[in-house]
Amino acid sequence: MSCKSSLVSLSSILLIGLMLMVLVGCTQSVQAPQPTQAKTLTVFAAASLTESFAEIGKQFEAENPGVKVTFNFAGSQQLRAQLAQGAKADVFASANTKEMTTAIISDSLVVSGTQRTFVTNRLAIIVPKSNPGKITTLADLARPGLKLDFADPSVPAGQYALDVLTEMSQEATFGATFKDKVVANVVSREDNVKSVVAKVQLGEADAGVVYTTDITPIAAKDLTTLDIPDKFNVIATYPIAPLKDAPEPKLASQFVEWVLSPKGLQVLTKYGFIPVQKP
Repeated sequence: MSCKSSLVSLSSILLIGLMLMVLVGCTQSVQAPQPTQAKTLTVFAAASLTESFAEIGKQFEAENPGVKVTFNFAGSQQLRAQLAQGAKADVFASANTKEMTTAIISDSLVVSGTQRTFVTNRLAIIVPKSNPGKITTLADLARPGLKLDFADPSVPAGQYALDVLTEMSQEATFGATFKDKVVANVVSREDNVKSVVAKVQLGEADAGVVYTTDITPIAAKDLTTLDIPDKFNVIATYPIAPLKDAPEPKLASQFVEWVLSPKGLQVLTKYGFIPVQKP
């Protein structure tokens, strides 16, 4: 083999080696795409929002891939207390303005002005389908010997129930002692309104006071409802706000806006809530 041929072969080998080195370097420099990191949005919401917010949460997840919405449903006063004690969450939705105001002023959990009222609600009387107490009118609630179940007065629904009885006691039809007689029949006070529904469904109470939205199609199969006239009823106001120290502040604001959007209000309307603005 000539020197010239040897030089050509050596050059070819060197060129191939150089190309391989470049290819390896390029391969090493190209990194595999990183998967989108999942984010969790935590919402503390009044128990009466359970069904509607569960649906809203699924729709929010569908529109925000990689986001998981988790809920803590309980009495508004319980939720506010948990947050004040250090529980981490992104959004707080209360069934009254009292707990939201406390969260703003006393606990510094919410920045004043970021809270927004999104829906209202009303109360109704529920009795088991079997109606063991033979309750057919509101006046029957004062009959001695009945077993009534209310939410505790510390719960928004419980205080609203007492407010309704106060209004009814101003009416001659019921009499000034009506509230006292009804309260004397209360044998159980629950820490959230869903527990009232459950006990009446099971026949553990002759009647209970709940939000109209708690009488879901499933619950309605076991219950009979007595309406409370508007002149006695109360309007329960529901505010929502992102929390000041939300782990996911951007998502918190997005969720609040989604609840207040036409799509969110349509869901809430479907479950019986009264939007403060048209969906």
